[in-house]
Amino acid sequence: MDLGLKNRVALVGGSSRGLGRAIAERLAEEGASVAICARGEEQLLKTRDAIHAKTGRSVLAVKADLSQKEEVETVIRRTLEAFSKIDILVTNAGGPPPLFFMDISDRQWQSYLELSLMSAIRLIRLVLPDMQKRKWGRIINLTSVSVKQPIDSLILSNTARLGIVGLAKTLANQVAKDHITINNVAPGYVLTDRLQELLQAAAAQNNHPIEEVYAGITRQIPMGRMGRPEEIGDIFAFLASERAGYITGVTLQVDGGFVQSVL
Repeated sequence: MDLGLKNRVALVGGSSRGLGRAIAERLAEEGASVAICARGEEQLLKTRDAIHAKTGRSVLAVKADLSQKEEVETVIRRTLEAFSKIDILVTNAGGPPPLFFMDISDRQWQSYLELSLMSAIRLIRLVLPDMQKRKWGRIINLTSVSVKQPIDSLILSNTARLGIVGLAKTLANQVAKDHITINNVAPGYVLTDRLQELLQAAAAQNNHPIEEVYAGITRQIPMGRMGRPEEIGDIFAFLASERAGYITGVTLQVDGGFVQSVL
């Protein structure tokens, strides 16, 4: 199936490793030029080189902290200087540490809302006018199954990501006439460095071996395994494509059946 991504330009947030990297790589494999960004420059440049070597596509790497308004603006400016347009925007920010409500300060709330919710708002606000002018665009937000089934120790993430879902559904209806789609992807447990950190934290908190924590989660997944990053990349490539032009305002969970709700 030709996804129609050749000569498209994609900007992927938080993309030096993990799911962001898998998404950027998959889009490049389908023929898109890709801009990637992250706070850690060394890993970012390694990822840039690896994606280019694998796909042959142009890859721009921009060191940026997306919690900072000025750095969001820099990412957009650098991408437009390199590629002249942004057809596809993937919003993504690193997850917060596992904390409980009474242990979270105002500063921690503000810091994570800036990194997750506000970075998405600012990125979308900057790319949307040109998408509307050109009558085509794809905006896809990387969220989590926590927007469907909250995870106890991730209240920061649960709260901020639900804000992104509300933003996406409302805005999707407003810009649908411009042939712009806005969707959310909600991965379940996927084998990344981030997941390893969460499993280690859970193991330490409950004084259980990490293997036991891993097995306990896997038992809750009907497919009997955790996801692979490339499986998330595949979903993003489809939603970014010409083939997904009639899908907008949805939150698609990709979780092996983990979430128990019917909606």
